[in-house]
Amino acid sequence: MRDAEATKERILSAALTEFAAFGISGSRVARIAQSAGCNKNLIYVYFQDKETLFAVVLKKNLAHVYETIAPTAEDLPAYALRIFDFACLNPKLMRLMAWFSLEQKVDSPPERLHMFELKTSLLQSAQEAGQLRRSFPPAFLITSIMAIATSCTAVTTGESSNEFYFGNAQLFRKSVATAVRLLSQPG
Repeated sequence: MRDAEATKERILSAALTEFAAFGISGSRVARIAQSAGCNKNLIYVYFQDKETLFAVVLKKNLAHVYETIAPTAEDLPAYALRIFDFACLNPKLMRLMAWFSLEQKVDSPPERLHMFELKTSLLQSAQEAGQLRRSFPPAFLITSIMAIATSCTAVTTGESSNEFYFGNAQLFRKSVATAVRLLSQPG
């Protein structure tokens, strides 16, 4: 039984790399199997089809994000920097999310909607308490924060998001915090 679980983990790891590079449409089960060191048919036995495999990879990696970065409204610039750092260290996941948004071939995991609702609820409560600017609805505010915090992935090279095409990563990081502070601070 442990071999089956180890094989599934190798498949999921290989699938993350493949889907991040090629999306669902461009990915090939044969390449995933080769990278995972297993028979292509085994992927279909464990995951039924390529779309289901993509959905499992997406759900597993989003669960990791949710466990790693707890939502908070107390210090949105610091929250944005935690997201920024995570995005910079996990470019494959960021590309996977981009393909998910572009192709829309699988349903969004329910946990993703739940997390969005939780974040907007936290922001709404902070706005009602006067801790955050009320100029923007909570859904717009969290969507903007996520876009700003993950923007590093759009301007990076290679496997690491620590180097930017246009200059200093630390300056970019500081700019993320400043932008979120200006967007959210009461005033």
